Amino acid sequence: MEQLQILDAKASVLTLLSDFGDRDVYVGVMKGVIAQINPKLTLVDLTHQIPPQNIAAARFCLMNAYAYFPVGTVHLAVVDPGVGSRRRAIAVEFAQGFLVGPDNGIFSGVLSQNPAIAAIELTNFNYWRTPQPSNTFHGRDIFAPVGANLASGVPIQELGQEIDSATLVQLNIGECKETSIGVMGCIQYIDHFGNLVSNIPGSYVQGKTWCVQVRGLTIPGCATYSDVQVGEAIALVGSHGWVEIAINSGNAHSRLQINLQDSLEVISKVNAT
Repeated sequence: MEQLQILDAKASVLTLLSDFGDRDVYVGVMKGVIAQINPKLTLVDLTHQIPPQNIAAARFCLMNAYAYFPVGTVHLAVVDPGVGSRRRAIAVEFAQGFLVGPDNGIFSGVLSQNPAIAAIELTNFNYWRTPQPSNTFHGRDIFAPVGANLASGVPIQELGQEIDSATLVQLNIGECKETSIGVMGCIQYIDHFGNLVSNIPGSYVQGKTWCVQVRGLTIPGCATYSDVQVGEAIALVGSHGWVEIAINSGNAHSRLQINLQDSLEVISKVNAT
């Protein structure tokens, strides 16, 4: 088909994020489809170890990765429990580049920091692998070829019908709320090490003495993991910029039995100068 012809195009960056894992061929097949369109593209695997169907985890990972890529990068994200249903397939342009994937809230973290410039429903099947895509693998049949074409210079407006960005699905992970002694938040992500990442920005505790209260525990706020003894709980600001709870050389998730969406409170006071 025409959209699978190799394009004489720039060697742009295309990132891939999914819950496909590395046991099956799904990721490799998507890369094959992309290479059929433009083998010059630079492909970067953000991760394919998102827990199955965990849109919130995908949202967090993409939100904390996009800023490290060149302007114009296309980010292809496929965590899609609604594949084959009436959920929309979309491409979004924002200041740093483009997003391609399902309209299920996976992009709401990025777009909370960078509003959409344009949003397109992917209705032009000339840029799909086939006009009759599988009901279970839109990553192969729609998102991979669209992402490859977009990264190769096809204008986003050619990919389908423009839609109002205000109608894009938002994933509600809870909001921070100030209290009389600090700020309330929740756990928005649990990483590979079992660190419990909250939705409270690290800027809130800068220049303050602080601690976290969660499930009857009071956990001191420190600068590095080594500020407490091995096996002890600690709260700190992670490299992603959010307040997190960790265990020095341990797994906070399994040890503390704190889960996604569980609430916590940061209590702080301004340091004397």
